[in-house]
Amino acid sequence: MKYTKRKKAILLLADGTVFEGKSIGREGTAFGEICYNTGMTGYQEVFTDPSYFGQIMLTTNAHIGNYGVNEDEIESDSVKIAGLVCKNFSFNYSRPNSQGSLENYFEKENVMAISDIDTRAVVSYIRDKGAMNAVISTNTNINELKEQLMAVPEMDGLELASKVSTKEPYFFGDKDAPIKISALDIGIKKNILRNLANRGCYIKVFPYNASFEDLNAFNPDGYFLSNGPGDPNPLKEAQEVAKEIIKRDLPLFGICLGHQVIALANGISTYKMHNGHRGINHPVKNMVTGKGEVTSQNHGFVVKREEVEKHNDLEVTHVHLNDDTLAGMRMKDKNCFSVQYHPEASPGPHDSSYLFDQFIENIRSSKQ
Repeated sequence: MKYTKRKKAILLLADGTVFEGKSIGREGTAFGEICYNTGMTGYQEVFTDPSYFGQIMLTTNAHIGNYGVNEDEIESDSVKIAGLVCKNFSFNYSRPNSQGSLENYFEKENVMAISDIDTRAVVSYIRDKGAMNAVISTNTNINELKEQLMAVPEMDGLELASKVSTKEPYFFGDKDAPIKISALDIGIKKNILRNLANRGCYIKVFPYNASFEDLNAFNPDGYFLSNGPGDPNPLKEAQEVAKEIIKRDLPLFGICLGHQVIALANGISTYKMHNGHRGINHPVKNMVTGKGEVTSQNHGFVVKREEVEKHNDLEVTHVHLNDDTLAGMRMKDKNCFSVQYHPEASPGPHDSSYLFDQFIENIRSSKQ
């Protein structure tokens, strides 16, 4: 590591608040909505999660980079965060099976990152003020950066699934597997595909704007709507896909953004949260079994719980215990359910992996 590279760098928030730090690797500027993740591990999976596209990631864990990187720990084909803000960046790593340093990985991926920031102060500030647009830069001309930041669109109303979705359909898993799944990629994580493949599924993954006819032509046994970035409201094509699947009472499972799309397809509203949920220790109660789950979460939008509770065809199945927001739902008379969190984790606990088994059981029941 060349310490001469460590230039003064700043984090500028949309309301004009400035925090000072130092650059890591490349010089430059990056824009996005700033959000924080409370996970103590799994930084590489977080950085490559398509759901974080367009966001500057602030990590609350004090040390980032200390165990390097490994190609088995990526959730997509590239880093998806707009930039990184951390307290201590480790230029050396000590895990035996790591394949390189996070510094070199960021250089290869051309990622802008800054460290030596008082992350506790930043988290405390945006917890009170809410998530907002921000810029990290080695350019310390505040007035110039403020002007550029004003041109960055707000996350509310922003469609980002098209930026991360596959351009062409592709297959995942064993083609001789007993169950076929059509998955709509609006920002899918690789570990979701691994979880389905490990349960005997052969998956065809479709672009964000694929039609129901496209998905149905694969003659699948079940349908899946993935996680992803941005506001769910602009995803009209995905909502139409969900409506068609529900109308035909075909097995459907949605995670995160896919969960929100299913809600919108049922006429249920979504809204942008003050800060969102991002971390791997979020408590959720399963309202059907009464059991608690520790979950991995990453979302800035949420489905309106009160509207689900009043809906004749929907039932609340999971609730977030920190703020009582909706964490899961199912349709009473249709083969459809969804959750706001990540049962595939990566990183995170495996308390909720039973949801994949539930999806497979729904498919088997439907086939019988």
